[in-house]
Amino acid sequence: MMRSALTLFQKDIRLLLGRGSGLVQALLLGFLLIFLFSLSADMATPTTAKAAAAIFWMASAFCQVLIFNTLYGYEEGQGQRLGLLLGKTPPQAVWLGKGAAALVALLLVQALLLPAIAVFLRQGFVALWPQAILALVLANLGGVGLGSLLGALSQGQGAKESLLSIILFPLLLPLFLMGIFVFAAAFTGEHTQEVGAWLRLAAAFDGTFLGAAYLLFPYIYTAE
Repeated sequence: MMRSALTLFQKDIRLLLGRGSGLVQALLLGFLLIFLFSLSADMATPTTAKAAAAIFWMASAFCQVLIFNTLYGYEEGQGQRLGLLLGKTPPQAVWLGKGAAALVALLLVQALLLPAIAVFLRQGFVALWPQAILALVLANLGGVGLGSLLGALSQGQGAKESLLSIILFPLLLPLFLMGIFVFAAAFTGEHTQEVGAWLRLAAAFDGTFLGAAYLLFPYIYTAE
């Protein structure tokens, strides 16, 4: 399974970086959201830390939807999904390979969004670097795990693509709240005991939903 997942990961990441369509769209959308929110802020008063953190995670969420729609759209055009199944590719390998490709793409986008947050919203990490990095990892792992599961559900018909955002966003709400709280604390430098509680909640969320996604993906991906 790992060999099949690695092959799919390499194929998808080459398409994402080579064509650049899904990745560039995600990046432009993220920059646009940050820029528009910066225009609505008072020039004399910096954007609050929680508002800046919320804007970052909202931009990341929309970028994630674009990335997964692009990744799962690769196999839908000419029936390659059926070819994967007939070729004895384990469905879990598809979930893992596309999730890994989406994780790399999302991290690339976020690496460029964070400087935009610093410039346009006048924020910066002044403390809690380890906790902020851990929050980023936990939120992204849970996001791509569920996104890879629901991305397969949203494909097949063009009208179904909106299902990904409708179903995914409510499920990821605990991770988004965790990311907003921890990033706001890192922006302001306020050390609070609640940061650890949020991180433990995110770790429990990831363990539960990643396991459920791994078990449920074959039924979703192979169903007509």
